[in-house]
Amino acid sequence: MVLMKQQQECGEDDAIVEKSPDGRFLRYDEVLGTGAFKVLYKGFDQENRVEVSWYQISIDDAALDSPELEESLSSVTDLLKSLKHDNIIKYNCSWVDNVNRNINLIMDFFSSRTLRHYSKNHKYVDIKSIKRWGRQILEGLNYLHSKNPPIIHRDLRCDNIFVNGSGNLVEVKIGDLGLATIINEATAKSVLGSPEFMAPELYDDEHNELVDIYSFGMCMLELITSEYPYKECKNQAHVFKEVTAGIKPLSLEKVKVPEIKKLIEKCLAPVSQRFSAAELLNHPFFLVEKSKDSPVPQVLNFGLSNGSMENLPCAAVTLESSMSTEEIKISLKGKRIDVKSISFDLRIAYTRSPVANKFEFPFDLEADDALQIAVELVREKNLSFRHLPLVVELMDAMLLELAPGWNPCY
Repeated sequence: MVLMKQQQECGEDDAIVEKSPDGRFLRYDEVLGTGAFKVLYKGFDQENRVEVSWYQISIDDAALDSPELEESLSSVTDLLKSLKHDNIIKYNCSWVDNVNRNINLIMDFFSSRTLRHYSKNHKYVDIKSIKRWGRQILEGLNYLHSKNPPIIHRDLRCDNIFVNGSGNLVEVKIGDLGLATIINEATAKSVLGSPEFMAPELYDDEHNELVDIYSFGMCMLELITSEYPYKECKNQAHVFKEVTAGIKPLSLEKVKVPEIKKLIEKCLAPVSQRFSAAELLNHPFFLVEKSKDSPVPQVLNFGLSNGSMENLPCAAVTLESSMSTEEIKISLKGKRIDVKSISFDLRIAYTRSPVANKFEFPFDLEADDALQIAVELVREKNLSFRHLPLVVELMDAMLLELAPGWNPCY
């Protein structure tokens, strides 16, 4: 390795502390992330004039003396470089540094760092974003799992899912792919990863790509609850005991939307009952949102008191509906305003209270969904999460009438 003291003219003020053997990649001293055996630094690709991420993995003495290490590293990184998918982070090159006793890998740089870092700094992540991110992760997993033989990540978690951008432009990519295998061989460890995200069968000799689906379920759980799974456990040994006994994290009980909870439970189910990535992509929760370029279906003949709507692309159509339990009555009035807009009036009356809560809000057929709006009402109007499924069901049922062809949340 070549240690550098001088600054480089690459648009950065950081000191360059290391170069790749061919001189193409420069490493800064800025740490982007750390793990038990690895450190992630910011680097720079002089050939393409872009920032990169530079992994350094500590090597066990026994592994360093192993003649198979170079061959194994070359095999893994050749595989990684061959992968081409929008939701898989791109790897460039790797090498073993015998002097400093580490393995180095170069991959694409993501400025917003990891999904966990992003969600921690954006405490209130809306369901619509979680759906979009979840689908991107599943697209990447489906690509990997569709290979022959399937490529298994084995250490999927929010800490190694990378994001870039902000708002609706956030892009999600799976990273650290192959590192579980590399670290395993470089550190002479037989079991690696994060116990909180590892499927029980991963501790056995036989497992398949569905271990990644279990991990994906834990990622969804963390995003929705903003809580690390098995937070209640004292240490990793305690986590291991809970996982192998099939005991789910307590944070699962904090998921108050039954449909979302069932989806996560299906990811965490025994392997024989677990969804595949392809099946999850077809789940209503992850269905692709309608394109803004797609026309909203015409409103035709609702059979309402307003009269026939036949042959009219849009009109001031009004529907009313309600749903009751022993505790609450929810009434909803929806009015079709134009091709893309609906106006909703929501009334919530509690059995033991003489005062009803009333809310008026617009609904954009091209940009909104019932679950997103209901979550916003819960957060901003102090409604109870346990009533959210009723609001979503009522709203989606009315949307199916006011906009034929509407895709409900579930």
